[in-house]
Amino acid sequence: MRNRKSKHEAGPGASQRQLRVGELIRHALAEMLTRGEVHDPVIEGHLITVPEVRMTADMRLATIYVMPLGGKDENAVIEALDRNKRFLRGEIARRVNLKFAPEIRFRIDERFDEAERIEKLLRTPAVRRDIEQDKGES
Repeated sequence: MRNRKSKHEAGPGASQRQLRVGELIRHALAEMLTRGEVHDPVIEGHLITVPEVRMTADMRLATIYVMPLGGKDENAVIEALDRNKRFLRGEIARRVNLKFAPEIRFRIDERFDEAERIEKLLRTPAVRRDIEQDKGES
């Protein structure tokens, strides 16, 4: 029996089309946010980055990962984006030429937190000691 991904899973094995459409949506949304086209006080009060958009295999759902600058007010930003989801979906559909406008959902991009955690681990005395020992043995 073949190991198959669910239709909602688009990880590292995503197709070129999924990746391309995700990038088009990412650029369209980033442009709207940069130009202040979303009239919401929470969104207007934050600089929001859009590092990634993942599409499902059937292209009907786009998971949009966002991060407010400095990681402040994450929940408020997600709520504001959700409030404006209908407008954003319509604008994305208009700007990205797709047969169907995908449903969109917003998630906080936690990769920055993970990278910071790894960086802190690498700076701990135990890891430094191990690295120095490895250099001495080489």
